Order: sequence, then structure tokens, then C-alpha cells
Amino acid sequence: MPLTGFHHLVLAGGGHSHALVLLDWCMHPQRRPAGLITLVNRQSSTLYSGMIPGLIAGHYKRSDVAVDLRRLCDRAGVALVIAEITGVNVRQQQLQLRNRPALSFSQLSINVGGDTRPGPLLAIKPLEPALDTLNNGHDPTSTSFQLLGSGLAAMEVALALRQRWPKRRLQLLHRPETAPSQLLSSLNQVRIEVLPNTALNPSGPGLRCTGSQAPEWLHSSGLPCCPESGRVRTHSSLQVLGQPAIFAAGDCAVVADKPRPPSGVWAVRAATTLAHNLQAWSQGDPLRHWRPQRRVLQLLGGVHPEGYPHAWALWGGMQIGPHPWIWRWKQRIDRQFMARFDQAPAMSSGPMDCRGCAAKLPAAPLEAALEAAGLKALGSSPEDAASLGNDWLQSVDGFPALISDPWLNGRLTALHASSDLWACGSSVDSAMAVITLPKTASALQQELLSQTLSGLRSAFEPQGARLIGGHTLEARAEAPTPLSLGLQVSLTVNGKRAAHPWKKGGLQPGDQLLLSRPLGTGVLFAAAMAGAAQPEDLDHALTQMGTSQHPIVEQLQELISLEAKTKAKAQPSCTDVTGFGLLGHLGEMLQASRQSLQVVLDGSAIPALPGALKLLKKKYASSLAPANRRAWSLLDPSQDHPAKVSLAGAGRGVDPEDQQAMLELLVDPQTCGPLLLSCSGAMADALLQANNTPWHRIGVVSASRAAAADASAAIPLQALGPAANPGPTDP
Repeated sequence: MPLTGFHHLVLAGGGHSHALVLLDWCMHPQRRPAGLITLVNRQSSTLYSGMIPGLIAGHYKRSDVAVDLRRLCDRAGVALVIAEITGVNVRQQQLQLRNRPALSFSQLSINVGGDTRPGPLLAIKPLEPALDTLNNGHDPTSTSFQLLGSGLAAMEVALALRQRWPKRRLQLLHRPETAPSQLLSSLNQVRIEVLPNTALNPSGPGLRCTGSQAPEWLHSSGLPCCPESGRVRTHSSLQVLGQPAIFAAGDCAVVADKPRPPSGVWAVRAATTLAHNLQAWSQGDPLRHWRPQRRVLQLLGGVHPEGYPHAWALWGGMQIGPHPWIWRWKQRIDRQFMARFDQAPAMSSGPMDCRGCAAKLPAAPLEAALEAAGLKALGSSPEDAASLGNDWLQSVDGFPALISDPWLNGRLTALHASSDLWACGSSVDSAMAVITLPKTASALQQELLSQTLSGLRSAFEPQGARLIGGHTLEARAEAPTPLSLGLQVSLTVNGKRAAHPWKKGGLQPGDQLLLSRPLGTGVLFAAAMAGAAQPEDLDHALTQMGTSQHPIVEQLQELISLEAKTKAKAQPSCTDVTGFGLLGHLGEMLQASRQSLQVVLDGSAIPALPGALKLLKKKYASSLAPANRRAWSLLDPSQDHPAKVSLAGAGRGVDPEDQQAMLELLVDPQTCGPLLLSCSGAMADALLQANNTPWHRIGVVSASRAAAADASAAIPLQALGPAANPGPTDP
């Protein structure tokens, strides 16, 4: 039983057993243990091993064989941490992670799969690097390709590669005394050379399929492991021997008195017992015992000499096939297995309010409230940071948790808040935090707070900034599921005024507009709540969001300093693109510049995150986007004056759906969004020519009268028809 009041179940690894446990909690939420549950995996998706040979052969796409763990966790009410596991501290009850603080647990379940045994050639496991190499690193018409291994898995991979590369020379290197003789003739029929492993050329291309062993960190953690395979030993209840609070299943584990070889079959069949026992142990109820059968049916995919796929059915020493109908049977079973994850119900139905910076108050009620309070200037002439005398700047920012990982959420909040000072050309010197924690057990609050503070430090300290204090609060609203989504972080950031400070206003005719990173975080996370975003697109977005932009601010300040030594130079104008979207924040720059100006944006040059435009075309949008659409008025030339902003490259001949998606991208709210810079052409050229530049040239500033003549390619808002009218499009 866990300590009273503290229950943090950590699922280490996203293998088949854990994926099915999560699916069970999706279907039956009442079975989910109480408290906080966190899944830790090195990637946001996991590959179903039964379909890997078909993926290698080319019968499936990667998305066909991948279980989206982020979506599954969202629907099961489980927090997701993407990190590499490096060990378990059994005594302190901590799961150790690479490059981030350990996670404390009261209960642990391990399902991390196995790695290929050491040896020459590239290992088939972990699967992701091996698959990437097959996709990117080999010329199928060149040298021979070797497979080292004597088991069924090696043979199935060899047969899959024959379908992938019909003409390439393939060699299977095996130990003759262990290879299943009944399949060797089938390999010869499809021109796969079967050779003794002594013929290995370790410098040539190939894969090592020599059986699996548990990750090394399991044995190093002091858990009871098999000396040969490193697999952690468990009771039939799936509890680790001598560790009743730690469970294990799948290829990394073995039931001590009923040993079975590593196989996805056992991982799948152990899931039901594991799901029951995780809940039962947390409640003090009796546990079930898993009794795996001695033999299982194996379906082995292959290829006929004429090139079409077929398969064998193996049961103990018996073999049926090969035959095409067995292959079709195997395909049906595998596809039905994967379809179960697509049928998992969402935690709630209907539109949901977005998190992160998309949770900010819309511009219209904000401005009205400021005016009513006698603070109209704060709404009509906003700056990214306030001046504290001659030397210091200060800003404040924050939002409800965007993601369920408290460490990464803390990091993202710190980077987002820092961008207000970066937009002024300043660095962050110090920060203070107000952190609101969900109402739950104090030990869980302590864990959430510790993870959040560590995430804040990970963003501030590389900038030379310190977290110097703050305040904690406990929420009075009902805690969400998972509990980590109940976190809210607000930050005050302070920085010294730069030697060459930047203003939001000050746009000049002839200035070039540069954007430091692609747009689209708002729609991606809105679509994720509806289960419509692709996991790799969210991964890409989170990687971008978690990357600090302070190095490019330092680079730009160095460039300005060099130019200042040679000639008088007007300072660039800058802002950060956050909740009001690119168009809303560009409107603030125009308003603050107090000149008659027009901006011509190049729609084809405005970068979007992978998947963002596709989702916008499907009518997904952040819950803040409808309010942000008031900024479309900047594009409307129907009044007595030309439009303040023209969108070039989006006129005749462009698909109306593409036009509409671009308009939506312009008002998409951004969390950890880009910097928007207006600078001279010479400075823009210098930035764009730098190595590894993040900048994108997206437009030009001109005097209003001249710009009106240059905007012939721009589209009026009315040209888009009813789809352009503001209205709700929440998922």
C-alpha cells in the first residue's frame, strides 16, 4: 500500500502492456487508480511489433503501426513525460531521467521492452533508429545487406526486406544448430543466401537480430534480474520479487516460476492482469495471478517466389502454410488490434477551451476593462515590457498548464514570459513566480511544485537568470484529471535595459519584416484536444517551443553594436507573437509607430509548423481564434483608406481553402511564439545570410500611399466569401 495521502503511479515505458492498460482506463475510467498517474516514454508514440515486418516490407505506413501515446494518455487522464529513463532508485522511490529531475513514485510499473543483444551491425531494437536507417541510409541496388540472427524474428525481417528490395542481394547469417530448418528452404526460394555467422562482414550494411535483453539500467538499479537476459523477475502477480510496489511486464520482465521467451504475445496477454493489479494494490484489494499458457500461435509473414506476400502459422513444432490466406488472416488480426486504440473515447465531448497563451482574455474586453478602470493607455499603446527607471525593464506573463508534464510546462512558461524582454532587445536577469497548485495531497503538491520549479530553472539559468522568489497558492476549483493540468504559473521577469533597446513602434518605410520561427501552436493543440493532431507534428511543435530564443537576441544585439560603430542607425522594432496572433501583434506595431504606413505580407513566405495549415483547412481552430479575427479588419481596404496590411501572393489562382487557412494562421494564438522584427534591408540580409539562421523574411513596410499601388496581388476580405466571416470554429 502507498503512503497515506500520496499516490503517484508512474508507468515506465510505453510498451504493449502499458498501452493496453491505458486503453482499459479509457474504456472504464472507474478502473483508473486514484491520484496522479504519469507515463514516461522516450517518444510520444509506440510501434506495434506485430506489424513491423509489414512496415519493413512496405505493406504499411509508419502511422498504421504507431499507437499515439499522447492521445491515449489525454483520453485516459494520464500525464505524459517524454524522456529517456536511466534508472530506478528503489530506496528513494524515484525514476531517474536523463537531463531532468527524477520522478518520485509511490507505485511503479515497468514496461520498457528490450534491446537487441550487443554485437556487430546495427541493432534492430530499439526499432526507431533501425527503421530510420532502412528508410534513409541504403541504396537497394548496391552492396549486399546482411542480417545476423538465428531466430524466427531474423527470418521474418529477411523475408520482409526481400519484399522491400526485390533485387538486392540479401544474406542471413545464422548458427546452423539453432535455425528453424523448416523455413530455410523458403529463404532460398526467394534468393536469400543462408550462411553461417562466421561469414559476417562487420563493416558492411546490415541489421543485428540476435535476440533481446532488458535495458542495462534495470540490472544497475539493483532489481532482481536474470543474469543472462537482464529481465526483471516477478511473481505471477507481476510484482517484482521483493518489491511489492513495483510491477513489470513485457519483454523486460519474466515471471520467475513460469518463464516465457520475450514476445509481444505475452506483453498483450499480461495487460489485463496488470491493469487490475495496479488498481487493486492502490486500494489494498487482493491481486490476480497471471498464468501464461505454455505455447502460443505464431503467424510469420513471408514472400512467395513470385513476389506476393504469404505467411505461416506455427504452433509448437507444427507448421501450416505458407499460404496467402494466412497472410490475410494475420493482417486482419493486426489491423483489428490497432483499431481498438482509435475507438478509445475522449475524456469529454464537445468544444473545449484552449490552454497555454490561448487562454488569455480577448483583446476587446481587455481594452474595454482598461478604459473603464482609467488605464486606457495600457491598452492603446502597449509595450512588451514596462520601464523601471533608466536601467531596468519588467514584464509579467503566465497561463494555465498547456501540457500534463509539469517540468516541461514550467520550462515553456519561462521561455514564453522571457520573450517579452527579448522583444525589447534585453536579457532576463531575474524572475519571480506565482504557482497555483491543484487541491490534492500535500506530497503530490510537493512533487508537482518541485518539477515545475526545476522546469523554470532549466529555462532561466542558461540565460544567466535567477529565480529569486515567489508565492504559492492552492486552487479552490475541482482538480482536473490528470492533476498536473491543474497547475497555473505566472511569472514576473526583470532585465537590464539593453544598450540599444528596441521599441514595439518605430516601423519605417523600407523596413523588412522578419519572423524568427513558424506559426501554428494554437491550432495544433486545439486539434490535439479533439484527437486530430498527428503525434509527430506535436513533437515538432514542442521541440520548437522548448528551444530558447535568447541566443538570436544576443546575435542581433552584436550586429546592431557593430553597425552603430560605423554609422548612425535607427534601431529595429520588435515584438513577440503570442496570444493575439501575428496579425494582432503586427497591428500593435503599426499603431505604436504613429505613421501612415502599410505592410505587405508575403503569404507564401510565412512559415507554418508541420500540420498546422492542414488542420486549419479542416476548420480546427483555437478557442481564442474567433476573438482574434477582429484583426482581419487590418486587411480590409473597403474603407476610405487602403488596408493597413495587404496579403500578397494570395490572389487569383490560389485555392480559396488555402487562402482561408492562411488568414486563420495570421490570427492563430501562439505559445512560445516567434519574434517579429522590423529592420533595415541591410540588417535583414545580414541576419538571413548567417549560418543556421532561424529568420524568415515575410514582408515589407512602406508608406501608405505607395503601398496601395504595390498591393495589386492582395486579396480583399470579401473575396473569400462567407468562410472569412468571424465565427466559432472550435473543434
